[in-house]
Amino acid sequence: MILFLLVMINCFAIAQKKTRTTKNPKLTDRQFWLTQMDKMVRPVVYNLAKDSLRIAMPQITSIHVDNKAHRIKVQYVEVLGRVLSGIAPWLQLEGGSKEEVELRRQYRQWTLQGIKNALDSNAKDFMNFDIGGQQLVDASYLAIAFTRAPWLWENLDKKSQSLLVKSIATTRKFKPVFSNWLLFSAMNEAFMAKFGFDWDPMRVDYALQQMEQWYTGDGMYTDGTTFAFDYYNSFVIHPYLAAIAEIIGKKTNSYNGMVEKISKRNQRYAVIQERLINTDGTYPATGRSIIYRGAAFHHLADVALRKTLPKQLSPAQVRCALTAVIKKTLESPSTYKDGWLTIGLYGAQPTLGDFYNNQGSPYIASNIFLPLGLPENDPFWASPDEKWSAQKIWSGEDFQNDHSEKLK
Repeated sequence: MILFLLVMINCFAIAQKKTRTTKNPKLTDRQFWLTQMDKMVRPVVYNLAKDSLRIAMPQITSIHVDNKAHRIKVQYVEVLGRVLSGIAPWLQLEGGSKEEVELRRQYRQWTLQGIKNALDSNAKDFMNFDIGGQQLVDASYLAIAFTRAPWLWENLDKKSQSLLVKSIATTRKFKPVFSNWLLFSAMNEAFMAKFGFDWDPMRVDYALQQMEQWYTGDGMYTDGTTFAFDYYNSFVIHPYLAAIAEIIGKKTNSYNGMVEKISKRNQRYAVIQERLINTDGTYPATGRSIIYRGAAFHHLADVALRKTLPKQLSPAQVRCALTAVIKKTLESPSTYKDGWLTIGLYGAQPTLGDFYNNQGSPYIASNIFLPLGLPENDPFWASPDEKWSAQKIWSGEDFQNDHSEKLK
């Protein structure tokens, strides 16, 4: 009798386990990424499409803010550019599961309508691009978004296309800070060049030549005249250099030698980035703008999207490493407040903010989702899980050593 009861209990447990598995199947990495991307950007894209972003979006700034009123004024272009720069490759992609295709269809509709509202002076969510130098920065994120997703340009109505070009051109009046900001000016010109408009070769040349002067070795650049151990090589410098080089390289042969250098340095820094990701998805919380969360790996995500990963890095190990970063940076219960990203790295951590941060700033984190622009059958998604470098090293596996590279 006892044996019979034990057998029945065991059978019941197995049945319950099967039921739970059926009801709550484990998400694939791609499904998990899509779920997290949707959770992050939906409030922005949905409300902008409904012409209600200014109503719904909190007016939050850093506790260290320099000019609260101004930072709130510019947060709308800021959030638009940063969100679109991250989801653009996915919007460009075709195909996928029925659920993903439907989600993309909805986001394409929202995005086109949202951009139209942002450029329509009669809309509640109209965005002015000439109220300060920060607009130069955020216009460039909008510019890189369109270069990553030409579908958006091709499906935007003619009037909105004209207004977009005019808005981006307006930011030429702002003098960039002598830093990575030079790349913002150059990216705006690259946008003009890609879509057949008059562009200023001098702004591009100045940025490329100056960044060449600022190359410091081992795949890294200084951000201006001094080096800082932060993530600006990933937030901006490498992804922007890659995008600008790709576009301008098709317009002129003048930069062929430089483009080759950029590519080699790009790969070296990808190796460094992957090794920065700890076994649990954490990474050194150093330098300014640390509240940009997963955008600290904008570069690694961009290299994966471009399918130019160095031979030391398999697509699967990069996917698993970035998945760990996404989980870690978004798992805190205080990551969102009323559906909107908070200022912080692991949840709400207001003191981590910088003087220029507003509610739109943390949405640059969407750039970690760039590989969603690869189809689901790409090795990045289809290959079995694989340990990344930190996991291999700290589990005691023998592993290849690492050396700096002279890439002058």
